[in-house]
Parts: sequence; structure tokens; C-alpha cells
Amino acid sequence: MRIFDPHIHMQSRTTDDYQRMHSAGVRAIVEPAFWLGQPRTGVGSFVDYFDALVGWERFRAARFGIRHHCAIALNPKEANDPRCAGVLEVLPRYLAKDGVVAVGEVGFDSQTAEEEKAFRYQLDLAADHGLPVLVHTPHRDKAAGTRRTLELVAASGLPPEMVLVDHLNETTVAMVDDAGCTLGFSIYPDTKMDPVRMVRILAERGLERVVVNSAADWGHSDPLSTAHTGREMLAAGFGEDDVDRVLWRNPVEFFGRSGRLLLADDGDDAAPDLSATYAGNSILRGARPGPGEV
Repeated sequence: MRIFDPHIHMQSRTTDDYQRMHSAGVRAIVEPAFWLGQPRTGVGSFVDYFDALVGWERFRAARFGIRHHCAIALNPKEANDPRCAGVLEVLPRYLAKDGVVAVGEVGFDSQTAEEEKAFRYQLDLAADHGLPVLVHTPHRDKAAGTRRTLELVAASGLPPEMVLVDHLNETTVAMVDDAGCTLGFSIYPDTKMDPVRMVRILAERGLERVVVNSAADWGHSDPLSTAHTGREMLAAGFGEDDVDRVLWRNPVEFFGRSGRLLLADDGDDAAPDLSATYAGNSILRGARPGPGEV
């Protein structure tokens, strides 16, 4: 099973997670920009964070055989903080970088006027840069927030095939499907979707334009939930080609519209050099003893 996780926040995960993901078949990911868990106090904090996404985190993932891509944006939660408004001005420099395959996460959290303003602005940025958009739908009043999301996407003029609407559930599938956008489902314990429900939706709706992600972050989450979903699909009677379509080909097709995917050639699974450095730093800590040394 080969897996492209199209939404995972690896900066909050450990190297053990990268090892487990690679063993489970994960070979590529997209890490969208999101909030820190506590308020950021200024634009400089975002600049450092964006630099890490396009630099160190891509390097770190590669040490474990995983191709790292990212999406860059001012996330909806922090769009409400006036200290973060200047982030919108620095986004264009990052949206031009290799490995940045989308604008995201954008959308709604509390569905405020400030969130909508930032959402509209970033939809325009995506159009200007020819990039897909990864949209976060709110955890509260999800149906209303998703409906408004689709209205803004339609008004932006972006083709629906350039928009992935994420964190969907049974109440929002139909409206996003009707709009022609890519349907994103986060297999996230307790709060979003689980593998059994996901497989039921796939059986009822079909596999076209569906992507499945872990959305794993610093919360109660599982970076292997994509693999769990693949196994649940097989147990329910889906074929290996069906699993490959949902867990690999669909996300590759969507993010491939950026023209910036950094995927390895088929069969390229050589062991990475763990001693390699980025900006003078490696993932190792201290020197390893040589043969015969203690």
C-alpha cells in the first residue's frame, strides 16, 4: 500500500512517527500551515514557521524516505488576531517557492467577518499564483460554514477542481460533491471521522475526487489513520486498486495541479543518509561510536 497523506502537521510530530509512517507505506505528505496551539504574537513568528515548513521539515521528512510538501496561508483561527494581519503581506514570497503545492489551510473557524476577509484575499492569491486551495471547514456549525465556503469559492472564479474542501462528514458531503470540489476527509479520533464511517461513505458515494488524510497534529491524533482506512477498505471488499486510488492517485492528481510535486521515481526507496545536514544541523544528536568503541 502506497500512501500520500494530503493533510498532516508533522512539525508537531516526532521522528518515531516518520519511521512508523514510512513502514506503513507513507511516501509523500502535504503539511498545511495551521495555528500553534497558543496565540502567535507577531508576523515574525509566522515567517520562522513558514521557513521551517519549506526548509527543515522537508529535510527531516526526507531522512525517513518521505517526500514533504506544504501549503502556506494565514489560518482562519489566527485571522481574527489583529497582530497577525501583516502575515497576508508576506504570503506571496512563500507561494512562489518549490514544494509549496497549495494555499492553505484557509476557510472558517468561528465564521467571523475577519475570517471571511482573509479567506477572500487568499482565494485571490491562489488564483494569482495558479495554486490549488486547501479549505478548512469549521468544527462548529459545519454545514453553515461549508455552505458559505462554497459560495465564496464560486464568487472567486476559481475552478472547483482547484479546491479541496476538508474535514467533511455525512452532513456536508453532498453539497461539496455537487459543487465539483475535491472532498477531503480527516480520519481523526473522536472528533472528525473514523475508518468505518469513511468506508461507508466511499461505498455509498464512490471514489472520484475523494482524498483521505490523518490531519495528525499535537492533539489526540494518529499519523497512521490513512493506513488504517486502507485496511478497512480491503476488509469491506474494496480492491487494492481502489485503495491506491484514494490513498495515492487522487491526492497526487489534486496537488499535481500545482506543477510542484516532488515525488520520487517508482521504486526509488533507497535508504536516506541520516548524517546529512541542513543549515549545519542534522537529525542526529551527538557522535555515534565507531566499531569497537564504547
